[in-house]
Amino acid sequence: MRFFSYAGIVVVLFVLAACGNGSADGTTDAVEFRDAFLAGELDWDAVLERASAEGEVEFFHWGGSEALNNWMETSARASIEGQGVQLNLRRSDTRDVVDLILADDASGRGLGQGTVDVVWINGENFRILRDRGLLFGSFADLLPNSRYFFLDPDDPRSSVNLFDFGTPTDGMEMPWAAFQFTFRVDSARVADADIPATFAVLEQWMRANPGRFTYVAPPHYIGTTFVQTLMYEKNPDGTGHVPFLADPVDVEPAELARLIRPAFEWLRRVEPFLLGGGGSDGNPGRPVYPATAGALQSRFVSGEIDFDMEFGVYDVDRDIRSGLYPQTVRNIIFPESGMITDKSFLAIPSNAPNPAAALVAINALSSPESHLSKLVEIGYAPGLDVPLLDPAMQDRFLREAPDLGGVTAEALAAREVPNVNAGLVDILDTVWLEFIAERSGRDFEDIVADAWRDAVE
Repeated sequence: MRFFSYAGIVVVLFVLAACGNGSADGTTDAVEFRDAFLAGELDWDAVLERASAEGEVEFFHWGGSEALNNWMETSARASIEGQGVQLNLRRSDTRDVVDLILADDASGRGLGQGTVDVVWINGENFRILRDRGLLFGSFADLLPNSRYFFLDPDDPRSSVNLFDFGTPTDGMEMPWAAFQFTFRVDSARVADADIPATFAVLEQWMRANPGRFTYVAPPHYIGTTFVQTLMYEKNPDGTGHVPFLADPVDVEPAELARLIRPAFEWLRRVEPFLLGGGGSDGNPGRPVYPATAGALQSRFVSGEIDFDMEFGVYDVDRDIRSGLYPQTVRNIIFPESGMITDKSFLAIPSNAPNPAAALVAINALSSPESHLSKLVEIGYAPGLDVPLLDPAMQDRFLREAPDLGGVTAEALAAREVPNVNAGLVDILDTVWLEFIAERSGRDFEDIVADAWRDAVE
């Protein structure tokens, strides 16, 4: 952390300037506050005072989980409002929030004048804001609770905190939760001996059990991650995720097509054996691709399909306790070649209306108590780094964590692999839409080349 004392006269200046004069690029006092904070010239008491004067924080988060929504309304609200800041929760799709930030910028609203203070974000959405210079700045290691995160570039353990889908975070977002892409199965319907460990074995199972499997349609992130996981295993060079971490601008489209072709050929080949498929080779039928993770889960719970998939290794325990899943549902290790893991973050836009309140809110949600609460109550694995906690708190995390539902933390950790470079996501989604959803007859290389050009040019 980097903290410096701040002269009393300057503290008064920033606290009293909470409603200062505006400017074309933002309110003058908000810009001065940001610059002083990022330069390490403000102590935390000065931030708290300004946050109290701002009075509120506009917090935008994905609202697709009622468990998360309830936790935000209770635990998150208590921890933030305990710092003297009113929490205004706004549930929204993250891409819509990014569009709102972009619209604020296009209309000339700078710091202190925008709509969004804090956004739960990662991947390509973070990259869009970073590339357009629409983030507050490198604030993460200036927060008091940053001591609970590995943020040293020279420490390999910091990599998951310092990179977001291949994009350097540069301290512009704070880790909030860790997620590993997991498959779950109802063991009352699928015997242990029949549970696949590879996509090759899954295809055999699908052929023997037509209509009992499907996946979410990209560009929903669950569907895209399913495709990415398959792509790692089917990499013709046998190097798994490695080539997919590169920025697509540095990869020739013909080479990209070569690397991803086996995965997309697998996707087309198994269509007849998906839910709604024709049931035999050459007869694709009308395969059903649910539009959301919730829609996939509903079909799993109703017994239409035998596999579910989601980010969140503790979700099975939560959903069994809530009565959504029967007691026979459990996590599985799939595929054994690697299970994509990434972190999600909290970021502050460059046009945040209440920048000090945003910093205070993120710091409150970065405490060990907040991360433990989120783990215990809704099964979100902590975004902080447990080895940095004191022994008593480390013990609490171990004792109070939900059940992992048929797998072990060691087995999951041994199969962690990173997500693709954020710049690749739109390319994969575009290729899936044309080659799979539309069943285009164009050459695969041409489809990839066009998607590549649209993304990088």
